[in-house]
Amino acid sequence: MYNKVDTNLNFVEREKETLKFWEENDIFRKSMENRKEGETYTFYDGPPTANGKPHIGHVLTRVIKDMIPRYQTMKGKYVPRKAGWDTHGLPVELEVEKLLGLNGKEQIEEYGMEPFIKKCKESVWKYKGMWEDFSGTVGFWADMDNPYVTYDDNFIESEWWALNQIWQKGLLYKGFKIVPYCPRCGTPLSTAEVSQGYKTVKERSAIVRFKKKDEDVYFLAWTTTPWTLPSNVALCVNPTETYCKVKAADGYTYIMAKALLDTVLGKLSEEEDKKAYEILEEYKGTDLERLEYEPLFECAGKAAENQKKKAHFITVDDYVTMTDGTGIVHIAPAFGEDDSRIGRNYDLPFVQFVDGKGEMTKETPYEGLFVKDADPKVLVDLDKEGKLFDAPKFEHEYPHCWRCDTPLIYYARESWYIKETAVRDDLIRNNNTVNWIPETIGKGRFGNWLENIQDWAISRNRYWGTPLNIWECEDCGHQESIGSRAELAERSGNPDDAKVELHRPYIDKVTFKCPDCGKTMHRVPEVIDCWFDSGAMPFAQHHYPFENKELFEKQFPAKFISEAVDQTRGWFHSLMAESTLLFNKAPYENVIVLGHVQDENGQKMSKSKGNAVDPFEALETYGADAIRWYFYINSAPWLPNRFSGKTVQEGQRKFMGTLWNTYAFFVLYANIDNFDATKYNLEYDKLTVMDKWLLSKMNSLIDEVDYDLGNYRIPEAARALDTFVDEMSNWYVRRSRERFWAKEWSRTRSMLT
Repeated sequence: MYNKVDTNLNFVEREKETLKFWEENDIFRKSMENRKEGETYTFYDGPPTANGKPHIGHVLTRVIKDMIPRYQTMKGKYVPRKAGWDTHGLPVELEVEKLLGLNGKEQIEEYGMEPFIKKCKESVWKYKGMWEDFSGTVGFWADMDNPYVTYDDNFIESEWWALNQIWQKGLLYKGFKIVPYCPRCGTPLSTAEVSQGYKTVKERSAIVRFKKKDEDVYFLAWTTTPWTLPSNVALCVNPTETYCKVKAADGYTYIMAKALLDTVLGKLSEEEDKKAYEILEEYKGTDLERLEYEPLFECAGKAAENQKKKAHFITVDDYVTMTDGTGIVHIAPAFGEDDSRIGRNYDLPFVQFVDGKGEMTKETPYEGLFVKDADPKVLVDLDKEGKLFDAPKFEHEYPHCWRCDTPLIYYARESWYIKETAVRDDLIRNNNTVNWIPETIGKGRFGNWLENIQDWAISRNRYWGTPLNIWECEDCGHQESIGSRAELAERSGNPDDAKVELHRPYIDKVTFKCPDCGKTMHRVPEVIDCWFDSGAMPFAQHHYPFENKELFEKQFPAKFISEAVDQTRGWFHSLMAESTLLFNKAPYENVIVLGHVQDENGQKMSKSKGNAVDPFEALETYGADAIRWYFYINSAPWLPNRFSGKTVQEGQRKFMGTLWNTYAFFVLYANIDNFDATKYNLEYDKLTVMDKWLLSKMNSLIDEVDYDLGNYRIPEAARALDTFVDEMSNWYVRRSRERFWAKEWSRTRSMLT
C-alpha cells in the first residue's frame, strides 16, 4: 500500500519534514561519501558576510548554485561544496562604529585598535545562525560545519604566500597616484568598488574668468568641482582646436574655444540686447601654450613660490574636448588623473589644499569645510570678486562610497598596487577559456573591462583586514615581503612570532633589523582590499601551499561558479586576477551570471520604498520549492527577475500542484485496487499507443533535461519538465481515467509509477 497523499497545496510543512529527514539522517554528508571515488566536480561558493542579513536576491543565488551541484551529484560525481564567510573589511568596521557610537578613524584610535578589532571579530558572526537557517530552508547544500573563514590565520598565511609571489615577480609596488578616495572611511577604493556606488546628482559647475597676465583679457575656463579651484596651478587647451579672442557684450574680452562661443556667450545677446560677441583674433591651441595668467587664489600663488616652480600658465593636451564647457579646463594636479599627468609633463607645483578628511585646509579661506560644502562658498566669493562668469547647473553620475555613501574625491595618495596591466594579455586569454552564461557578459562587460584593466589599488588605510605583508626600514626605506609565519619568526629571530595573530595591532609589533643599514624594519600600516580575500579562496581555503597541496590541485579550477552581475568587477575579477598572477590559468570553467531581483513592477527593492521582500516571510508563505521553481522557469538567470507572490503561487499551482495531484490520483486508485507495481513486468509490445506515447515523451524528457543541465541551461530544463507534466496530466491521465478505474486494467497502471 502507498502512503495516503493529502491533496492540499500547502507544501511548506512537507518541506519541513524533508529538511528534518535530511538532518536526522545526515543525507548531505552521505551523498558526498557515496561518491568519493567518482570524478571530482568542484563548485566554489562566493563568501557572503555574516554581519549582514540575507535578502530575496540571495534566494536566487542559493537556488541556482544548488541546482548544478545537485545535478552533477545525481550523475555520480563527487562535488565538494565548502561554504565560506567573508569576514574582513569596511562593512564590518562600519557596523562596529555604529555599535560603539564612534565616527571615523580618529575616534577609533582613541577607543583603541585592539578592543576595536576584537569587536569586529565578534560582529562578523552576528547573523551566522540566520544565514545557516536561511540556507537550510532554501534547500542549499554546502558544508556549513567546516567553512573557510577569511580572518583565520591559515587563510591569511596563504594570502601572504600569494602576495609574496606577486612581490617576487615585481608586480606589487607602492605608488603615488590619483585614487578614488573616501574621506569618511579615510581610505582609497579600487576601480571595482567605485563602480558600485555611482549616483545621479545635480550640482553647479563654474565658468571662471582667469585674467591674462599684463593684459585686460580673460581666459574662460570650466570646472565641475569648484572646491578644487583654490588649488589651481594651470589651464589646459586642446592643441589642435581653434580658439578665439572675442569682445563680449558684457564688456569683457575673453579667450575660449571657437566651437563653444555660441553655447557659452550666446545668452549675452538677450541680456545686453546686442550682439553677444565679436571675434577679434583666432589661434590654434598651441599658440596659447605657456601664456601666463594671474593666480585665481592667493594661496595657490604662494604655494607655487614656496616650491620654486613655475605655475599659472596655459598647457596643451588632447584630453580637452569640445563637447561641453569652454574648451579650456582648469588644472589641479592633486585631484585628477589627467591633471596629475599634465602636472608631471609640465613640472607643475603640487598643491593639495584638502586634507585626508576631505576638508579644506587652513591655507584657503574655507578651512574645515567638507569639499562639497565648500563649493557654494567658492562660487559666492568668485562672484563677489568679478571672477565668476556663470555657475550653470548640471546633472551627472558621481561616485559615492559603496559602504558609507559619502561622495568620493579623486585624491593624490601613496598606495600599494598590483600591476595587473603587466598581465593584461594573460587575463584576456584566460577569460577566453571560460564558458560564460550569457556569453555577452564574459566577452562584453567583463571582457571589455579586462581590455582596459588598471592596476589594482590593493591597500586600505584601515584596521580590520588582512595585513599587507611588507616590512619597511624606518631609515633607509628598504622593503621586504614576508611569505609565511615561519619566515617571519626566522627574520625576527623570535620563534613566538610564528604564533602571533595575523591582524593589527598584534602583527604591527613584530620588527626586525634592516640588512642594508641595520636600523629597525616595521610592517607598513595598510591592510588589503577584502576582495583579495575572496579571490584567494580557491587556495587559501586549503591553507595552500603549506598543506593540502594535492587536494587543492584536484579541486582547481572550479567547474562551476555563479554570482550576480555586479560581481563582474568584484569576485569574478579577484578570482581571475589572482589565478592569473599565481597560476596563469582561469580559476573557473563555467559561470552563470545572475540578474538582480526586482519588485513586481520592475523597481529596485529597498526598505525606504517599502517594496522589499523579506526572504523568510516569502519562504514561509510560498515554500522553498515554489520559489525555486519560479526562479528556474521565470526567465533567463542573467535577466532581472521581477518577484511576484502571485506569479510564484501560479507556478506552484500549475506545475507542483499538477504533479502532486497526478501522483495523488495514482495513490488513491492504486490503494483501492491493492495495486503493487513490483508484481508486474512492463511488456512494451502489449502497451496501448497512449502508454507508448507517454514512455517516449518521458525518455525524450530525460535526454533533454540531461543535455540542458549538462550545458547549464536551467530555464530550458525547467520548461521541458513543465511541458511534460502538463501533457501527462491533461492529455495522458485525462484520456486514460476509465482504464484506471477498471480492475482488469490494473496491469496498465504501472505506467503511472
